[in-house]
Amino acid sequence: MAIKRGRKPTGKPPATRASASLPPELYSTLRDIAKDKKVSVAWVIRDAAEKYVADQWPLLEKRKS
Repeated sequence: MAIKRGRKPTGKPPATRASASLPPELYSTLRDIAKDKKVSVAWVIRDAAEKYVADQWPLLEKRKS
């Protein structure tokens, strides 16, 4: 019988993968931030995206009305 390897289920739905091209200077800065925080660059980008959306939410609510 084969042994399954990989991550254990977390109960959360799987994430959607996105791809973006970044200027070298921006990527370098993101890498430095990630190194300082001891996290991945992906984590820094997710954190920044969540904060950006939260900041924009009041504007989105006004457009819906």
